[in-house]
Amino acid sequence: MHETFIRIEKIYYMTLVIIGVPVNLLAIVILSRGKCGLSTCTTRYLVAMAMADLLVIITDVILWRFKDDYFPWTFLDITPVCSVIIVLSRVATDCSVWFTVTFTFDRFVAICCQKLKTKYCTAKTAAVVLTTTCILLCFKNIPFYFTYEPGWITDNVPWGCYNKLNYFTEPGWVGFDWFDTVLTPLLPFALILLLNTLTVRHILVASRVRKGLRGQSKGKNHSDPELESRRKSVILLFSISGSFILLWLVFVVQFLHYIFEGAILTFSVYVFQKVGSMLRLLSCCTNTFIYGVTQSRFREQFKSMVKYPVASIIQLINKQQ
Repeated sequence: MHETFIRIEKIYYMTLVIIGVPVNLLAIVILSRGKCGLSTCTTRYLVAMAMADLLVIITDVILWRFKDDYFPWTFLDITPVCSVIIVLSRVATDCSVWFTVTFTFDRFVAICCQKLKTKYCTAKTAAVVLTTTCILLCFKNIPFYFTYEPGWITDNVPWGCYNKLNYFTEPGWVGFDWFDTVLTPLLPFALILLLNTLTVRHILVASRVRKGLRGQSKGKNHSDPELESRRKSVILLFSISGSFILLWLVFVVQFLHYIFEGAILTFSVYVFQKVGSMLRLLSCCTNTFIYGVTQSRFREQFKSMVKYPVASIIQLINKQQ
């Protein structure tokens, strides 16, 4: 059964790469063109999220999980190289998570804080927030480089990446590991839930007020462009943050189980941990599909990009004939 699950896991990650890399590249290209009817501020957050998701797939899946199966005994196994890969994977994962938080906060300000909206929800602010977040997360993950040691040394070349024993026993490293887990994903999980709850509460109150002012509470039916625009923004926000919460939920539950029950080494716990990692990485492929479902202009841009190479090939064949 263990071997069967490993085979399923390999097929899953290969499918993740085949789908995740092109869809994230596609999202980056389409969103960067700025023709999806979204504000420049929102577009920058979505592009940053797609880039972070793409880097997670490259570092965590292709360069790390595929290393032993598809790139055995290469330079990727040299201790300094694989240590850098692990650090880059952690940075990419943290950025993917925290870019979702910054996007959620930006939409919260846009919907609930009208006075702050004009100052905060700008392209310049988005660039500053994303850049600062990325830099801080890079510095935060640098210590992980020093937590690994080689498994063996051949011709003075260190090979393999194994956690140093003092990482699990030394108070400083134990505290750092707790800090890392709280920062990603426990704190983002709580912040996204809180911000979405406050956003929903504000929308419900504002909707009642607007309906009352427009006479809808008396049975009249009038279109409200403001409510329609807000509805589209909320659908995008809740789809992205909701997907994040659902796909990271197993990982969070697994960590909480470890806190209260301790490390229990059974096959079911092993599968539960692996499924948590699989769903966590799946979250790096879902946003593009969310854009396609919730944004009509994104679908139009996607169709035009798919049709363009086909039309070009047909045009080239006609010219040759």
